[in-house]
Amino acid sequence: MAIRKLLLPLTGTAAGESALVTALMVARKWDAHLRTLHVRVDARDVAPLAGEGLSGAMIEEMMAATEKESGERAMAVKTLFDRVVAREGVRITDEIEPGLSASFRLLTGREEDLFAQRARLADLSIIPHPEAPDEVSSSDALHAVLFDSGRPILISPLAPPVSVGTRIAVAWNGTAESAAAVFAALPWLENAEAVRVLSALEYQRRGPAAEELVPYITLHGVQAEIATFRPVDKEVGAGLLAAAQEFGADLLVMGAYSHSRLRQLILGGVTRHILEKAQLPVMMCR
Repeated sequence: MAIRKLLLPLTGTAAGESALVTALMVARKWDAHLRTLHVRVDARDVAPLAGEGLSGAMIEEMMAATEKESGERAMAVKTLFDRVVAREGVRITDEIEPGLSASFRLLTGREEDLFAQRARLADLSIIPHPEAPDEVSSSDALHAVLFDSGRPILISPLAPPVSVGTRIAVAWNGTAESAAAVFAALPWLENAEAVRVLSALEYQRRGPAAEELVPYITLHGVQAEIATFRPVDKEVGAGLLAAAQEFGADLLVMGAYSHSRLRQLILGGVTRHILEKAQLPVMMCR
C-alpha cells in the first residue's frame, strides 16, 4: 500500500517550519500530495465564553481582538508555507492528483474537530512537536487526530530530521495499539534499510511477544531483528528512546496510550515521555 495523501495541521510557526520540512520530506519519499491546513478561530465562539457581567461593547471588543489575532496568525502560517514550499521546489496545486505536490487550505471553526475530520481521509497526518512554544499548542491537534481520526500520525521533531524511515525502530508491547501501529507502518517497514523490534519486560502487556511479531512482518517481506532494552532511571520511555538512538533510527513506530490518557497525565507513562522527549520522528496509532 502506497502513501498518497498527507495532512499537516499547522497551528502556529514555532515548530511549523520543522513540521513542514518533515512533511515535504515524507511527501517526496512517497511521491504524495501534502495538504496543509490552518484553522482560524471563529470570533463568535468567544461570546459564550465571556461570561456574565460584560457589556455588549466589551464582548464586541473581545471578538474584534480575537479576529485580529486569528488573522495575523493565519497570515504568518501562510507566509511560512509559501516560503518553505518554494525553497523545497515543490509544486503547489489545490488538485489532489498523483505526484509530489502541496496545497494550503484555510478554514474557520473548531480546530480539534476540523483537524480530526480532515485526517480521516489522509493516509498519514504529520503533527508539529507538541512541546513547541506556540501560543496555540499543537498538542490539541495531536490528540484530536490521534483519538478521533482513526488514522496514524507522525510527530515531527523540533529540528528537521536528515532522513525519515531509513532505519526504523518498532516499539512492541503486544497491545492492540502497537499492532495498529505496525500495520500502519508496513509500507515504511517494507522499504526500510533496517528494522529493529524493541521490547522490554517492563513494557510488555498481555498479548503476543516480539518473537511472535517478527514472523508476521516477515510474511510482508520485512526482515527485522529483535533487541531488548532496559528502563533508564526507571523510565521505560527513556530506555526506549536510548535504544532507538543506539540503533540509529530515523523513525520510531509505536502504539499510543495503552493506558488511559488521564492516567498517563497524572502518573506519567511511555507515551507521555516520548511526546515530550523524542528528538526523532515518531509514528503513533491509537
